[in-house]
Amino acid sequence: MMEALVYTLVRAAAAEAAGVYAGSADDARDGFLHFSTAAQLRASAATHRAGVPDLVMVEADAAALGAALRWEPASGGSRPGLFPHLYAKLPMSAVTRAVALTLGADGYHVFPDGVP
Repeated sequence: MMEALVYTLVRAAAAEAAGVYAGSADDARDGFLHFSTAAQLRASAATHRAGVPDLVMVEADAAALGAALRWEPASGGSRPGLFPHLYAKLPMSAVTRAVALTLGADGYHVFPDGVP
């Protein structure tokens, strides 16, 4: 199950780190960077990041991440399907797009066109 593109949400300040993104405190705790497919992204954002300002949606080329990208169930099987988990820092060379997200009046993020 390999998607061409995978997505993660990062705080704006962390998105500009020196050539790689090492992840959030949650990523460090779990031992991998949490990613989503396009189809999973909105639900993940609503569940884990609703109301959080200054987020950047980072889109990455899954093939460029190589074997460090693994498809696994959500922690504790809390959500159906397999999720992309990156067992490495995210190299900026794999990033295809980064878009600052705004919050809607409902507290949920407004995603760019093309994100289902």
